[in-house]
Amino acid sequence: MDQTAIPVPAHAGPVSQTDRHTTLDALRGFALLGILLMNIVGFGFHFSAYDNPTAAGGSTGWNLGAWVAMHILAEGKMRALFSLMFGAGIILMTSRMEARGDVNSADIYYRRNLWLLLFGILHAYLLWLGDILYPYALCSLVLYPFRRMSPKRLLIIAGVVVALTAGGNIGMAFKTRSTIEQAQQALAAERLGKALTDEQKTAKEEWEKMRKEYQPAREDLEKDAKAWRGGFFSSLKARAAVVGMFHSMPFYNPFSLDIWSMMIAGMAFLKLGILTGERSYRFYAWAAAIGYLIGIPVNSITAWLRVDSGFDIVTRFFTGASYDIGRLSIALAHMSVIMLLCKAGWFKPLTSMLAATGQMALTNYVMHSVICSTLFCGYGFGLYGRLERIDLYLIVAGIWVFQMIASPIWLRYFQFGPLEWGWRALTYWKRPSFRRVPALQDAVTSEAMA
Repeated sequence: MDQTAIPVPAHAGPVSQTDRHTTLDALRGFALLGILLMNIVGFGFHFSAYDNPTAAGGSTGWNLGAWVAMHILAEGKMRALFSLMFGAGIILMTSRMEARGDVNSADIYYRRNLWLLLFGILHAYLLWLGDILYPYALCSLVLYPFRRMSPKRLLIIAGVVVALTAGGNIGMAFKTRSTIEQAQQALAAERLGKALTDEQKTAKEEWEKMRKEYQPAREDLEKDAKAWRGGFFSSLKARAAVVGMFHSMPFYNPFSLDIWSMMIAGMAFLKLGILTGERSYRFYAWAAAIGYLIGIPVNSITAWLRVDSGFDIVTRFFTGASYDIGRLSIALAHMSVIMLLCKAGWFKPLTSMLAATGQMALTNYVMHSVICSTLFCGYGFGLYGRLERIDLYLIVAGIWVFQMIASPIWLRYFQFGPLEWGWRALTYWKRPSFRRVPALQDAVTSEAMA
């Protein structure tokens, strides 16, 4: 897709309603709601339960079935879609600014993402330890020079980064197995009264740390639950311990590579017209069919291997070797289904609600955290660790219904979500119009009905 084909607003400033791509908003809304399927586990249980249901939340019956379903269809896939949308947004924003001759495009771009960086830090420490705003903003600081690359080059770079991530997963699996073997040898030596080598001591310490994080003991879970069910400062301290660990990781860590690969792919997909519904019905139908035919079997096999091993930590890392194959296949299949629905006009009330939810993605994402931290932390209802895994998805369904109903209603009267409005005001150093102008609303409605 030629970048000059992207609608360009007449004046500098945030994108108007008439310049929006409904397909992008609908896909963003779908990804946003899907992210909560995974995040809710981190809100409700010890973070080890995310990959290991035997740690907390139940690992039999419906609880195990919920974990398997999420592993196959949602885990990592929604984050991939959200990252694709972020990358597409980079192209949309910079293309519009450059097409109208805005010499301050870099200034606005970096200001926008530095504000997002600050929002992410506050959100992570105050509300949600699994925040993605901070890593998204951090990764985006590198991508501005990529905006003018051809789709082919962007996809090659994305593919290389995906390969590096998969290779890292394989390497981590072998390293973990070696560490466990050395730790077991150290424990055997201790039982025989032998002195441990420095290498054995290090292996023992690393294994104990891994075990505590992946398969915490009952007393560790009780201590963790007590912290989260305490007051505001008790929860803040528990959250800060995890966030501090995430934020102290090197910039070029596996999670950053994961984000970069999808953002770069999203930039390419936008230029190719894939994310705006410009490809044929045949293209999206084949993409959905191939994606599901590859992804569902791959993820089903890895789910079976993990369950069959009793959620062994080494198996967890080795199955990660196929993580990106299964994740990307399903993510692209989900994307193609949403594109088909929007392109064909099927289930229009549903896609319209998704688009409104996606248009307010920042507000709705933070709202997830406000609602869930209130439900699970001690300064709210203190439900942390008290529910089963399957119960969490009843909460997810309730939040989905609320946001899909509330978002369209809000956008009848306001042009932006409240956080989107604030972000734009800080980015452009001027306050955009907040309330919807009746004349503009009538014009948009008439255009939609035409």
